Amino acid sequence: MSKMKVLHLLDSVNRGGAETIALDVCRNAGKYGIDLTVAVSGSGTLEDDFRRSGADFIRLKRKLPVDPFLVLKLRRIIKKRRIGIVQGYQAVEALHLYLATIGLPVKRVFSLQGFIPGRKNRLAARFLIPRMDANIAVSRGLEKWLKEEFDLRETENFRLIYNCTDPQRLKPGGRSVKAELGLGENARLIGMVANFTPDQTKDQLTVCRAAPEVLAHFEEAHFVFAGRIAEGGGEAKIGECREFCVREGIAGRVHFLGARDDVPDILASLDVFVFSSLYEGLPIAVTEAMLAGVPLVLSDIEPLLEVSDGGNCAEIFPVKNAGALSGKIIKLLEDEDLRKDLAARAHRFAAENFSIEAHIRKLKKLYRTLLEN
Repeated sequence: MSKMKVLHLLDSVNRGGAETIALDVCRNAGKYGIDLTVAVSGSGTLEDDFRRSGADFIRLKRKLPVDPFLVLKLRRIIKKRRIGIVQGYQAVEALHLYLATIGLPVKRVFSLQGFIPGRKNRLAARFLIPRMDANIAVSRGLEKWLKEEFDLRETENFRLIYNCTDPQRLKPGGRSVKAELGLGENARLIGMVANFTPDQTKDQLTVCRAAPEVLAHFEEAHFVFAGRIAEGGGEAKIGECREFCVREGIAGRVHFLGARDDVPDILASLDVFVFSSLYEGLPIAVTEAMLAGVPLVLSDIEPLLEVSDGGNCAEIFPVKNAGALSGKIIKLLEDEDLRKDLAARAHRFAAENFSIEAHIRKLKKLYRTLLEN
């Protein structure tokens, strides 16, 4: 059987959840009979990684919010390469693919990664979802939110395909985060990996508010936050966190690491991974921590309950409840057997449900169904 010819469009290749997933797919698609072309309409730190991924890489430019020149370029690529399926990860990508494929025998897929911020993005998503051949929801909780948000209860073109992580990408490189911070090997590290973004999805401030009680309980404990500071609002969010830490006298034990390319080394150094969030699809940072064997504490929103097998693979705390969060962290740090048990359960569940193999098999099955229909 000939390979399926598929085009994925990305708005940028900066390090983020959707881009990391797309990169993992690029590196593995050929093994599963998918002839993948990835087009990128903006630059980013992962461009060299995409060029080396094994997928055909095409660098384009988008100069306008809706760029007719980009639409024409995409249409030429689709026709020349005889692409049968196109897929976008954001509303802006899916819109350009929709316009580029009007009148062509091409199936359209929109992979919805999570909470959709901004009025324009929501308007675009409302327009696109009914016009796609398939909409991928990365969790049941996200699908439920999307259907309620856009009044799509009767829509039948949703497919559940969990986000993925390639375990090969999680091998530590040998850097010591503790040594970098000037800490001894006996130091306890609690960490969160998430970008500081303008929207209210990620909630690093609640983790900061939980820190004083934990740090008072364990003299050798430190907190680390890894993540890019997004322009247009991320600065204010991290500023609020820093101000709180200074005010509480814990600034020397709470470390903001910024954007990092050594997440596997960070995960390997952590005693506890925390993910505090208000809205999610299915966060790649959590599945990475699960596959890396780090015990987790997660906020009790539906997608995080789903990713943790209903809380069976993690300690769960109520959203924005810093007191409950500090209690969960202290509980884990005091009980090594519990940490090991939670980490082992999380690793097993993630390997079965969130591996790159599971993701691409389901993706290929969806593609085949669309092409046959």
